[in-house]
Amino acid sequence: MPALIPGPLAAEEAGVAPATIRKWVQLGHLRAAGKAGRAQLFRLEDVFAAERTARRRPRTA
Repeated sequence: MPALIPGPLAAEEAGVAPATIRKWVQLGHLRAAGKAGRAQLFRLEDVFAAERTARRRPRTA
């Protein structure tokens, strides 16, 4: 079973801000794989997949 990490650590590993992780969740690009109290936990491979998806999408002005 893959390790689950909290959002701030996931953001650090992906090189993005914690707010970016929350935004990816809001947009449906990333789903939490678990919870520890109120904190959402993520699989690192899911975070990297969301990052790849976000980089492929063109930015809107």
